[in-house]
Amino acid sequence: MPILALILLFLSASMHAVWNFLLKNSEEKFIAMGWQVILSGIFSLGFIFFTGLPPRSMWLFALISMTLEAIYFILLCNAYSDHDFSLVYPIARGAAPALLVLWSAIFLHEKLTAGGYIGLAMITGGMIVIGATTLIQSQEQKPHMRGILIALAVALVISMYTFIDGTAVKNGPAMPYGISMFVMVPFITTPYLARRYGWSHFMDMWKSHSGYLLLGGFLGMVAYMLALFAYTIAPLSYSGAIREVSAVIGAFLGWKFLNEEMGGIRVVGSAIVFAGVMVIAVFG
Repeated sequence: MPILALILLFLSASMHAVWNFLLKNSEEKFIAMGWQVILSGIFSLGFIFFTGLPPRSMWLFALISMTLEAIYFILLCNAYSDHDFSLVYPIARGAAPALLVLWSAIFLHEKLTAGGYIGLAMITGGMIVIGATTLIQSQEQKPHMRGILIALAVALVISMYTFIDGTAVKNGPAMPYGISMFVMVPFITTPYLARRYGWSHFMDMWKSHSGYLLLGGFLGMVAYMLALFAYTIAPLSYSGAIREVSAVIGAFLGWKFLNEEMGGIRVVGSAIVFAGVMVIAVFG
């Protein structure tokens, strides 16, 4: 695993975690997420005049990825209307890297080392252990099959758009591709979110939280662009899994600054995830 790719992915994960940390303070999380998509698109529109459009060979990848990312946002909106999903959502983050390994092996013919497979298994297992703390703390609310199925659907969509993006940037310039996607995605997500939550709520949030919304839009754009650059120089299977370190960083920030309970099980899960990353770095 190239050291540069590790650095890019850790920076990407850290930025993603900081944005999610800011998001925890918002009562209207999906309106805030909607603003992040809009503002990332506006920032990207400024850059596209310098980067230009991606080659035509990448347009189909961008359109498919844009559609999948819009589906991802819509799934999350519907999932969080059920409290049940908040219990099993970490399963989605843990299952996505495992599915990504499958797509990468079948379609990109990526051949991983034994140490790489062990590291991937540790990251996936650690993410599930972290998610299990929520289940244990909410024993009175047993997860329903519908919530589990939605969580797995989210994992499938994450793995698919990561695979599409990784394949695209391995065969063309990452900067124009990523910037173009950021410009296009708001055209799908914004009408849906505005209809679901009301445009007046969007404007109210902008008036009261414009500073951190602007920061979130910038962090979201830069974080994913760093991940795209990492995909160009490292196996996609490893990169997709290492990005999930953002959940561990987010849990630490919540414990440190929001007085959220870390718990022994979550600490163990975090240690397993970081150990898995180190295994990939050394033996992958």
